[in-house]
Amino acid sequence: MKNSTIILLTIITGSLLACNEIQNSMEKIESEKTETEIYRDIEFESQGATLRGRLYLPEHKSNNCPVVIMAHGFTTTINGMTADKYAQKFREAGFAVALYDHRNLGISDGEPRQEINFWVQSRGYIDAIDFITNQPEIDENKIAVWGASMSSREAFLAGTTDDRVKAVVTMIPAFGEEIPKEDKDGSLFVFAKETLLNDDIMSLPHTTTEQMPIVSTDQKGTPSALTDLTAYNWFIEYGGRFGTHWENVVSFSNIEVPDDFNLGQFAGQLKAPILMVVATNDEMNGANPKVTKYVYDNINQPKEWVDIDGGHFGLLYYPSLLFDKSSIAQIDFLSTYLK
Repeated sequence: MKNSTIILLTIITGSLLACNEIQNSMEKIESEKTETEIYRDIEFESQGATLRGRLYLPEHKSNNCPVVIMAHGFTTTINGMTADKYAQKFREAGFAVALYDHRNLGISDGEPRQEINFWVQSRGYIDAIDFITNQPEIDENKIAVWGASMSSREAFLAGTTDDRVKAVVTMIPAFGEEIPKEDKDGSLFVFAKETLLNDDIMSLPHTTTEQMPIVSTDQKGTPSALTDLTAYNWFIEYGGRFGTHWENVVSFSNIEVPDDFNLGQFAGQLKAPILMVVATNDEMNGANPKVTKYVYDNINQPKEWVDIDGGHFGLLYYPSLLFDKSSIAQIDFLSTYLK
């Protein structure tokens, strides 16, 4: 009798352990399934290269979702460097999101690797719009573009040239250090539009630079593109995470532009409402809040300005109160002008 009891308890214990293993496996599969259902992989062509990213669709998706087209800022990538966290917040608020890596960076194709060209990256937004308007879940009349830091300028340019853009979100915008001179005869805007819409931008006259580190702690021995310690701290913490595909190296190709050219000259050409989320104590070169304010003041479309503390990178830390403040402001703006 005692042996029978022991055998029975052994069988019951084994069954319970097996059930627990099955339950854990099912929960893991369900978790992975839920994660993959948040978005699907996408790719589209731009300037002779395949750009890759994600299409996030809201839980209760339909055939007329408003969509936010997002590309990250200077050299950063879509996996784990905070743009994906903003995309998830937008999705939870009922928006579709197309988030992709710029040409030559991350999971997108393009050579030379790690080379940045402002005009090529700006053109990516136009080609992303072309792609997204052919997706069955998307309302082609409700398209917003989103940019952070350097890509805020790119989203802004797309918003001045493409009538399909119905809202623009610029986060910690980088419009330069100098107040723009007036584009009196409109020739500079003509140049910008023709350059952006050129099907082979790199065939235009341009110069290139050698590769250098993006951030470095030794500016004398190993100078870097970004010199602020806040930049070093953020890029190493977020870019250094497994699976981001971020690399601490960059080079530039620069299209020749007319004298006195400045993107802020086209504020009056903007075709859609705009939100500027600004770090009033922005420490990064090229992100002067005074220049941003000048651009803002010269915009004729409906506009909103939100101050965020914490310097250039404060709202790129997740989770954080600054991220929450920034994402809530952006969702409120998009809900007003895109839904």
